[in-house]
Amino acid sequence: MFRYNVRGENIEVTAAIRDYVEKKVGKLERYFSDTPEATAHVNLKVYTEKTAKVEVTIPLPYLVLRAEETSPDLYASIDLVVDKLERQIRKFKTKINRKSRETGVNTADAAVLFNNEGQENDNENDSELDIVRTKRLSLKPMDSEEAVLQMNMLGHNFFIFEDAETNGTSIVYRRKDGKYGLIETD
Repeated sequence: MFRYNVRGENIEVTAAIRDYVEKKVGKLERYFSDTPEATAHVNLKVYTEKTAKVEVTIPLPYLVLRAEETSPDLYASIDLVVDKLERQIRKFKTKINRKSRETGVNTADAAVLFNNEGQENDNENDSELDIVRTKRLSLKPMDSEEAVLQMNMLGHNFFIFEDAETNGTSIVYRRKDGKYGLIETD
């Protein structure tokens, strides 16, 4: 059974809100054969422009479920986040089952988390995970500012490059807030 850590920013978490969160997020427990001991961290934020953002993070033994959603209605945001989390669980189950069938590798450690709920959807989700295009590229040494310029010029949301200072592979990406992020490798 999940434990719940519900926090609110610019909003008081009432008993009704807490009950709604626990009821909706609690529906995810049906996907697990033996519900793991986990804490569902739920952050509720209300902004001045009358939008509500809901973030849910559930760390589990073989994956971390995380989703966020923003909409004008707090309860609708909670519903949308739970839908996203359900899709993540089904996708992970499909991945485990397919890997087990294709490679013959025993993925029972991860698979034991899940029961057969939603099993009929596994075949239609297989196509979601198919790689439909492969690209090869040679990494050009540059700094992160030049990589951001290249990314913007190409109209992409991320760009992979060789960092001229460290000679390591790095990635710049556009964040949802319009700013940029940098991922560096060791």
